[in-house]
Amino acid sequence: MHILGISCFYHDAAAALLRDGKLVAAAEEERFSRVKHDNGFPDHSVRFCLEKAGITARDLDYVVFYEKPFHKFERILQMVLQTYPRSWKVFRESMITWLGDKLWLKSILREKLGVEEGRILFGDHHQSHAASAFFDSPFDEAALLTVDGVGEWTTTAAGRGRGTEIALDREIRFPHSLGLLYSAFTAFLGFQVNEGEYKVMGMAPYGTPRHVDKIMEHLIDVAGDGSFRIVMDRFSYHHSEERTFNRKFERLFGPPRPPEMHFFTSTTRYPSYFGAKPADYDAQCRLNEHYADIAASIQRVTEEVLLRLAGDLHRRTGLKKLCLAGGVALNSVANGRILRETPFEELFIQPAAGDGGGALGAALHAWCGLLGRPRGFVLEHAYWGREYGREEVGEFLDRNGVAYERIPDEARLTERVAADLERGKVVGWFQGRFEWGPRALGNRSILADPRSEEMKDLVNVKIKFREPFRPFAPVVLEEAVGDYFEGEGVAHQYPARYMLLVLPFKDGRGETVSAVNHMGTGRLQTVRREWNPRYHDLVRAFGEATGVPVLLNTSFNLRGEPIVAAPADAFRTFSRSGIDVLVMEDFVIRKDKE
Repeated sequence: MHILGISCFYHDAAAALLRDGKLVAAAEEERFSRVKHDNGFPDHSVRFCLEKAGITARDLDYVVFYEKPFHKFERILQMVLQTYPRSWKVFRESMITWLGDKLWLKSILREKLGVEEGRILFGDHHQSHAASAFFDSPFDEAALLTVDGVGEWTTTAAGRGRGTEIALDREIRFPHSLGLLYSAFTAFLGFQVNEGEYKVMGMAPYGTPRHVDKIMEHLIDVAGDGSFRIVMDRFSYHHSEERTFNRKFERLFGPPRPPEMHFFTSTTRYPSYFGAKPADYDAQCRLNEHYADIAASIQRVTEEVLLRLAGDLHRRTGLKKLCLAGGVALNSVANGRILRETPFEELFIQPAAGDGGGALGAALHAWCGLLGRPRGFVLEHAYWGREYGREEVGEFLDRNGVAYERIPDEARLTERVAADLERGKVVGWFQGRFEWGPRALGNRSILADPRSEEMKDLVNVKIKFREPFRPFAPVVLEEAVGDYFEGEGVAHQYPARYMLLVLPFKDGRGETVSAVNHMGTGRLQTVRREWNPRYHDLVRAFGEATGVPVLLNTSFNLRGEPIVAAPADAFRTFSRSGIDVLVMEDFVIRKDKE
């Protein structure tokens, strides 16, 4: 039996295909279209999934959309009526988009895929999130918590999963949303909503959470069990598509941070790619520290709300295992605190925790929840995208006249690349199937030596040109995690595989990997040989040469672009950046001819 899950038209469009309950393929549309956060119909992703399975759309038993469009439209209309006339622009734009496409998804799916109406199903947004986190987890029974911006009406849901059943028995509804509260601060701090939330998380360690009381007093009422209400008269997101906060919000925190403003404080270096230091450097440092304090405050509030929600869920269920989903589950700092500070002993978060992952959840919910079929799949790794093998890579290089060296011997290849990394080279690493979700986990990564703090600036100057406060991730051999990070059993936690945990370094160990030490913490990625042999062997070879079994890992893309998918994407990024060495399968391309 083949079940295709689809998410689209709101955030990250994606498709995922199950065969007899087991995942065959999953991909977000942006990887193929090269449009970041592409939310259109995932034509390319659907085509890839079908090709990977060796079937056509007519072979599909069911197609499942990840939410219920009419319920979402009902919420939009009700909010428009409640907030009119301030919401007149939302009403105009909603009528255009909803009456044009979004309401008629069944017809679109029939037209695109040629499937019969009776084989098209619709899930619930948060049910899809919960299914994406539980039905592919290793747990027979677990507590479930889903937190995001908003689905149809729900913004937060909690319950439990057992076997093939999910019961979400508590919810918080729009406009009261922890995800949208965080997004309002994202916009205030000068970042793009639904894109820059991780930048707020990265900025937070450079500040002090001085404004927690102000946020808790004026913006959100939080009960002991974590349930909350947003004080709506300081926000605009419920009636505006252009602004998330209003002037009352600004009177609390001052003017918003200009998006073009360089971020630096007295505790950060001033990167060379910012140009000459401004004459009022000290004053700008203080202003940036003010914004960092705000980032630290909303991050702390978010963590505390999640800790209360998780604590109450544990008290109600008595379970030791927790599955998290929704966009807020990508907050890896909060995830680390949940693991360290609540009674939950095991945590599972699948790598595409946001709306893209709803495609997988919709398909899993149909298989387990609707059809009652047994579970038989655990998401052990994130490598479910398209693969471009040696033949395809070689054909691309030859067709474009690219000079390369081919090293088919695996041990020699990893030793050569490890030596490059040890000499300070920055390596574009392209192999196997690209990752499911927003993190580069070793198949489409930029890698570098983590031992020198200067490598942060070097990678930014060569490739990223991004804010200096944003951390690079340490990828570490699973067997070496305990040598570097605090926490019992961290190496075996699934979120660590997916770069979804931030943990404190052990005393002194952070200094040995300064380039991936973010104010005493690291957003680690663990790697085990059975998941990714070549990647594991590269980290091991570097460790054998240097005594440090850790590499700096960042996504293989230029600023503002999706992570690379195909050989052409990788070579274009290599050519337009300062990456020194490009490794695609067993082909090695160098800018300096040795």
